This record gives sequence, C-alpha cells and structure tokens, in this order.
Amino acid sequence: MRAFVNPAFAPEAVAAPSGDALAFHRALAGYAPSPLRDLGGGVWLKDESDRLGLPAFKVLGVSWAVERALRLDPQVKTLVAASAGNHGRAVAHVAAVRGLSCRIYLPARSVPARRSAIEAEGADVVVVDGTYEDAVLLAQRYAEGPDAVELADVGSSPSASWVIDGYATLFSEIDLGFDAVLVPIGVGSLGAAAARWGAAAGTPVIGVEPDVAACLTAALIAGEPTVIDTPGTAMAGLDCAVVSVAAWDTLHAGIRGTVTVSDAETGAAMRELAAGGLAIGDSGAAPLAALHALRADPACAALRDVVSLDRVLLIATEGPTDPVGYAATIA
Repeated sequence: MRAFVNPAFAPEAVAAPSGDALAFHRALAGYAPSPLRDLGGGVWLKDESDRLGLPAFKVLGVSWAVERALRLDPQVKTLVAASAGNHGRAVAHVAAVRGLSCRIYLPARSVPARRSAIEAEGADVVVVDGTYEDAVLLAQRYAEGPDAVELADVGSSPSASWVIDGYATLFSEIDLGFDAVLVPIGVGSLGAAAARWGAAAGTPVIGVEPDVAACLTAALIAGEPTVIDTPGTAMAGLDCAVVSVAAWDTLHAGIRGTVTVSDAETGAAMRELAAGGLAIGDSGAAPLAALHALRADPACAALRDVVSLDRVLLIATEGPTDPVGYAATIA
C-alpha cells in the first residue's frame, strides 16, 4: 500500500510530550539545536547528520535513557543493545563517555561500515545470524546478567519509553510553524515523539516507511502491532518487522497516515539533497522521497486530501552512515 490514512487518528488522546530530557541535553558538552535547512518551495529539512558528535539523531534518546538507568541503579557496569547501526553506535558512544562497558548485537545484514563505527566507540560487537528481531532477543537475554542494563528502542522496557522522551528534545527545537511533518518510522520511537509534539502543536505527522518494511502501516491496518516479513532495504534504520510496544499507543492515535517509498526513490532523494550540498543517508532521505510521492502519486490522493502541503518539515535522521553505499548511490 503506497499511502494509508489512519482511521484511528485522535490527537486529543495523545499524551503531551515530555520535557524531562531538555535541560539534561542542553547541559551536555557540544549540545546545539540541529539546523533547519530551507529547501525552497515550502519545504524545510531538520538536519540530524551531526548530533552531539555522531551522524544521527539516536544519541538524544540513548543519552537520556542511560541517564535514567543510572539514576535508578548507579551500579550498572554494562550497556547492552540490539541495533541496525545508528542506535548501537549511540549506545557505545554514551557508554564510553560514562565509563561503562558495552555490548551491541547486530543483524547479519548490517553493513561493515556500521559495525566498524560501533567497534571504534569501544563496544563489544556480536553479529547475529538472523534479523534485527533476533538480535533484540539476544540482547534481552544478555542484559539479564549482573550489573547490565538493556538500552532498547523497541518493546515495553522502561528504556524504550525513556528513548521516546529523549527524542522530544529534537522537536522542542522547532520554532517555525508547519502544515505537516514527515518522519521516518522504523520501530516507531521517533515517530511517537513526533506524534506527541504534533498533537500538542496541531501539526499532522506522516510516517515514512520502506515499501518492504512497512510495519506501522501493517499495524494501523490490523489495529495492533503485527510482525511482517522484511527482505531487506538500504534504509537500514527502518528495516524493522514490528513497531515498538512502547510507541504503539501514541502512533495509533497520533499518526495521520503513512507513505511507503522504495530504495530507488530514496536514492534519488539522496542525490537531490547532495546536489544541494546536503549529505543525508538513506533513512534520512526517505521523507523527501515520500513528499514527492505524496504530492504527485495518484496512489497518495486520499492522504493528500486530508493534509496541507504548503509548509512541510522533513526529519532527516542521519548522515551517510554507510560511506561506501552513499558514494555509490550519489555517483
């Protein structure tokens, strides 16, 4: 399905965004709001390609979740996480900053550059012969050991909720008004933070998913989180088979609709952004590809009819976290 209008949309039922992490983030060395880039034609892009020294937004959620975990248990020695790349690197980075050890589980199809970046942060990396969801299960088991805590952005653990609260900082930085916001989904943690902000601001939020990993669209159709097959996509951060339990209630009520995009469309969006001087990775470029579809594709007409696209904000979640793949795409 190319585009889906959420029949359960009820922004009045969405919880208010948390402001707990904002002061914490502002006190971190190197903190600065990520820039809003004016792409012209009523389109702006929030550029998360350099966030607290990392090339993706994930460190906002991770840093706050680690802070909350250590407040509860100062004896924690090891951070554990499953990741497709960016989340794991953020966990490893924060672990190093805070003097903790770290173990990251990666699915076998994660690209070597992302594995190497996580190892360079000092983490013990375990490559799982399976999917992201298989990696999640192994991370959960390892975190049952002494002095360890799982830093999840999926599931029902406390850390999954803390991650969503941490992402609220990204949206608190927005000081312009928009008619719609397009945000990549993945497991849905960032989408949930966007939906909370959108409900409070009166701004519809549209989720963007790979056409081969549209787990939120499947959940909205079914009325509950639904596991789907994921054959693989260049949008590694969005290659997820099921939405997070921690994010689901907010997504169910707070997302106006979804748009799916192909790897080819996202590649074209990456080249378009590169031509304008912006180096944005696959997952980060997906909202621009979705906007093009939403504006022009007849298959998106129903969703296009319920939102205004005069002033649109795209959340570009990452820079080129796979440099080799990025270079090949924009060549």
